[in-house]
Amino acid sequence: MLDEVHRLVDPTRVLKISSDAFPRLRVLATGSSTLAATRKFRDSLTGRKFVLNLTPVLWPECETEFSMRDLDKRLLRGGLPEPMLAAKPDNAFYAEWFDSFYARDIQELFGIRERTGFLNLLRLMLRQSGGLVDYSALSRECDLSRPTVKAHLEAMTVACALFPLRPFHGGGRRELVRQPKVYAFDTGFVAFARGWREIRDEDRGLLWEHLVLDVLRAATGGDSLCYWRDKSGREIDFAISRGRQVDTIERKISPDHFEADSLLVFRAAYPKGVNYVVSPGVHAPYKRSCGGLIVRVVSCGNLLESRIQSCGPG
Repeated sequence: MLDEVHRLVDPTRVLKISSDAFPRLRVLATGSSTLAATRKFRDSLTGRKFVLNLTPVLWPECETEFSMRDLDKRLLRGGLPEPMLAAKPDNAFYAEWFDSFYARDIQELFGIRERTGFLNLLRLMLRQSGGLVDYSALSRECDLSRPTVKAHLEAMTVACALFPLRPFHGGGRRELVRQPKVYAFDTGFVAFARGWREIRDEDRGLLWEHLVLDVLRAATGGDSLCYWRDKSGREIDFAISRGRQVDTIERKISPDHFEADSLLVFRAAYPKGVNYVVSPGVHAPYKRSCGGLIVRVVSCGNLLESRIQSCGPG
């Protein structure tokens, strides 16, 4: 096992030799951010590696592995084990993370020297997590040029601080086709950036959306994930294209409050696929009819166990 492998002078050569000269040897190489972020990896190691991106602790794992059933605590503190399991909230943890993230990942791997502008943009993205990206508005708010904003967001994405979700576009003339939604990697940092000390009813749904996204990324790898939205503002939280069929995933704190208006419009254009509503209080999956459509109401755990795991690009 090689921890912080990107700190080696020539990590690619070490891993390549270990694979070629010792074919029975299995190497686990870890890094503080994605290994592709550093220029030291000149070789893609195609055919020699399997990349695993770790998510924060998933909500089903909280229930089964940590005996944690307090959803608001998980939403507020996030899914990194140290703050999640601490006896009391510790904002110093998040503040220290910002410093180490910039110094260790960003400055070292990307050579970005504009510390204040970079961190201001990161905090703004955390506060706006789950929203559509407007590069011009971000440029004005952070006093950075538009190209700099795009470059900084790319660095944050490569370093796994942000996860962009592209729009699903199947040819509809009124669908959004370019503007991504961007999510922070952990709900604890969203709550910290917004100054939340407790979860209000109006905040819970947004943070639950992040937990559902974590589960979908773990189940699918993330490459096939999209959202759907049209110019009238109708939206599907998550969509996964599987050939000619498109599965939809909506998140609701209470499934009783689910309204199928957007889903009906989406299914009029793309009739094939399974419809899911993911809620935290579901103990056993069940089906319900919404506007003539069958919707499967499931928990995050049910979603991990379902056939949605087999989804992949195209």
